[in-house]
Amino acid sequence: MNKLTSTRPRVEGAREDEILDATLELLLEVGYDRLTMDAVAKASRASKATLYRRWETKPSLVVDAMVRAKHAPAIDPIDTGSLRGDLLATFCGSHGIDRNAATGVMGSVITALSSDPEFAALFREKFIAPKVALSRQIYDRALERGEIGPDVDLEMIAPALAGILLHRSFVLGEIPDDATVQRVVDHVILPAVGHPATGVPPTNSKKKARTS
Repeated sequence: MNKLTSTRPRVEGAREDEILDATLELLLEVGYDRLTMDAVAKASRASKATLYRRWETKPSLVVDAMVRAKHAPAIDPIDTGSLRGDLLATFCGSHGIDRNAATGVMGSVITALSSDPEFAALFREKFIAPKVALSRQIYDRALERGEIGPDVDLEMIAPALAGILLHRSFVLGEIPDDATVQRVVDHVILPAVGHPATGVPPTNSKKKARTS
């Protein structure tokens, strides 16, 4: 019964990369709504049967391309020993959230988040959730190091930097550079968490000042 499926050739390695990269290129060119499996098959010189053998639906192919293609933005865990260092190392540079082509790919799927429930669910589970978890780890480490206090609302703060950068890209039309990331970290994020280096003094310090 599983004989047939087990003997079918798998799509992997360089061939898989070619298909995923072709998907990203088409996303930039035509957007999510106009992208079809036929078009991806043609662009990657693969048969539709090959595509459907590996990806059952367009949403699964597009999300996989955004997460795994060799040109897709990837963020790896970085521990520099400080909250500021971790944020800058994670969000600056070519791997940050993100510049030009990667921002264009994100823009091409925005409408699908409200029009295609299957895509939206896969996108949030496989693309957004790991990045939110990674941001949360950065703040959890800062909490363990004593850089921020236990009263900081990490559920609100952890996704804030990425949200500000995406807002500047999609609403203001300004692709953030590393200098912008640093300004947001130093003038918004660190003060918001009461970071002792550049933020507002922690709550306990304020109380002390009033009683002295």
